[in-house]
Amino acid sequence: MSRRKLRPDEQELWQKVTHSTTPLPQALRRAAETPKPVVRRKSEPEKMDLPTAFGIGSRASKTPHGQITTPQPTPKAKPAMDTKTYGKMRRGKLVPEARIDLHGMTLDQAHPALTRFILTSYSRGFRLVLVITGKGERDDPHDPMPRQRGILKRQVPMWLRMAPLNTAVLDVSEAHIRHGGGGAYYVYLRRTARS
Repeated sequence: MSRRKLRPDEQELWQKVTHSTTPLPQALRRAAETPKPVVRRKSEPEKMDLPTAFGIGSRASKTPHGQITTPQPTPKAKPAMDTKTYGKMRRGKLVPEARIDLHGMTLDQAHPALTRFILTSYSRGFRLVLVITGKGERDDPHDPMPRQRGILKRQVPMWLRMAPLNTAVLDVSEAHIRHGGGGAYYVYLRRTARS
């Protein structure tokens, strides 16, 4: 803020204000003049208990600064399947034995179709299937409200990790570009009892 000279009328008003005030008592004046030292503790940062997954009916937690956050799933350290097969799958070298395309379906249509497809594939002894969700509708630049795109892309991995599909699914990962890239998932199924 720049300091400018006061006009005569402003200076007169300031003089009236300063003469009409009473000085603080000595103790309060000293306390106001000396800033309090900042004490920093050398302790471990506060640990927060966050739920491991954000599910239906759970609430978002607040950070110490009052910001609302939603817990993010922790990334897997290693895949649930053997490393060699996982590497081949991620590079697109394995060919899926079956595929389902959920493009254009609503959530109410896609969930039963996906459940039926996964359980049927599992009972047939398939190991690798491809679930095509699509990337979602493109964002409308003229839409006044930003919207999340790709509801199926977000929901399908959650469905695959919930009952009854979690008993058949060993691992889920994004497909190689040759099989759909960001708009598809590889679903590696467990071995059936007879395989």
